[in-house]
Amino acid sequence: MNRTTPESAAPAAPAPGTAGTAGTVTAATAATAATAEERVAAAYRRIAEADRPEVWITLRPREEVAAEARALDARAAAGELLPLRGLLYAVKDNIDVAGLPTTAACPGYARHPEVSATAVRRLAAAGAIVLGKTNMDQFATGLVGTRSPYGAVRAAHHPEKVSGGSSSGSAVAVALGIADFALGTDTAGSGRVPAAFNGIVGVKPTLGLVPTTGVVPAARPYDAVTVFARTLAEALPALAVLTGPDPADPRSRAWPDAVRLAAPERPRVALPREQDLAPLSEQARAAFHAAAARLRETGAETAAVDVSPLLAAARLLYDGALVAERYAAVGEFLARDPEGADPTVAAIVLAAADLPAHALAADQERLDRHRADAARLLAGFDALLLPTTTEHPTLAAVRADPVGVNSRLGTYTNFVNLLDLAAVAVPAGEADGSPFGVSVLTRAFDDQVGLDLAARLTGEDLPTPLPDTGIDLVVLGAHRRGQPLNHHLTDPGARYAGPVRTAPAYRLTALPTTPPKPGLVHVGPDGGGTVTGERWTLSPAALGRFLADLPAPMSLGRIQLDDATWVLGFQCDPHTAATGPDITHHGDWLAYLATRPHP
Repeated sequence: MNRTTPESAAPAAPAPGTAGTAGTVTAATAATAATAEERVAAAYRRIAEADRPEVWITLRPREEVAAEARALDARAAAGELLPLRGLLYAVKDNIDVAGLPTTAACPGYARHPEVSATAVRRLAAAGAIVLGKTNMDQFATGLVGTRSPYGAVRAAHHPEKVSGGSSSGSAVAVALGIADFALGTDTAGSGRVPAAFNGIVGVKPTLGLVPTTGVVPAARPYDAVTVFARTLAEALPALAVLTGPDPADPRSRAWPDAVRLAAPERPRVALPREQDLAPLSEQARAAFHAAAARLRETGAETAAVDVSPLLAAARLLYDGALVAERYAAVGEFLARDPEGADPTVAAIVLAAADLPAHALAADQERLDRHRADAARLLAGFDALLLPTTTEHPTLAAVRADPVGVNSRLGTYTNFVNLLDLAAVAVPAGEADGSPFGVSVLTRAFDDQVGLDLAARLTGEDLPTPLPDTGIDLVVLGAHRRGQPLNHHLTDPGARYAGPVRTAPAYRLTALPTTPPKPGLVHVGPDGGGTVTGERWTLSPAALGRFLADLPAPMSLGRIQLDDATWVLGFQCDPHTAATGPDITHHGDWLAYLATRPHP
């Protein structure tokens, strides 16, 4: 085993499984530390305290990481923009990091890449620092975290139970407060099930948004690089850096111009029927219903739908011919009986060796039909809320039934990548003595919609959308929140970005239109006043449609704000504006409306 131990003069570590209690100073909670180097010191102290060697396959020496941190501090001091400076992260050991071996949890497979995976190179350019490579279910085949010759990874706070796989070590490194975030991969749920078992967040983006260049494939068409963090707010900066196409990855994808940047104020969320929750215990069902109730409390409308077509699609991944993708990835290698091959993983992969091509073609056609079923099921809904998994098994239970338990854990996750959906897994209380989690599923590229709905469950505020490529628009009247034309912004997923004030250089008039609208005219500082409004962020395509549908006499142009910046906003030609009364003295369209008699 190619392990490296931390060089630390930390105090004696507590018993395994008891670390992570309140009061521990960790790298992740040391955001107030003045330097990246101080955060590295805190991380290695935490590694020693936690005493969880099974989390790591390769851990970088402390001095090597500290030297990298010092160099980042110097670059930042010189004025270099490093948005992730000093953030420490762990990397699942099926993702290449130059200078560290990639084993995919199989010693006989170990390779020594000279170039890091695209995801790792993007994080490095932003100033994030790799702590090491984490343990995993071998070749990313499993949802339990025990299928590794480097040892079973135990749950962060329940060491008698599994941590979840295949991204087991990455999830536990975050949950124990060692890493600020971690990279995992997800083909059948590996970026979500470990999040549920360890009480953290797991974000599985739309397939292709994060390139898989430099990632050992599991089932190439359905593989995704994912992010673990304690909160959505801590995951988003890394996701923003990671997403974007890569010419070296033929399956990478760019954000569409029409991407939605926000969930509606009153979203419609689909829920499974009660019979679809049959695999859950009574406590787990109660926790799920409580999560759905929290969404309704935030203004969401929910309705039960039949999710059995999705669950049927899930079975194709392992029980159908799609498992041939796993043989294509590592089957020939495993057939040579390499050092450290896990027998359960090898049996699953090698069983696909004799599948005929026509069986794969038939299952691909079935999958196409399931995608059409999913589109019909989600029609009229913004998202689907599901339990992340079915149960939290003990290590002993998995040893007794390694395949059966693992199969159950993928009940609500296996279909997601097959159907090209995005998913966000978040904590949702406890059930049966363990953390309980739910997942918000959305259509491809509706990632931010899912993040917004998940944030309603975690109580977070996510001011910056993913992607952060929208165009700001200032509205002053009928398009503001609560006004009759606001839906022109919210329907295509525009995001409210807060109140604004113009520079004191404008006049505002009430136009004789239906519905009533204000007209804004720039007159200069000598004759103008300040007018309040709202800033919204739209995708380029949404803004284009908005402009194409804009009726006379309105137009879009640059408006100067009171902070001296210029933002796109509504304007009116002076001749038309002069046809209505001057209401500049009100300073706000809504204030003017409040003075009008009610019909």
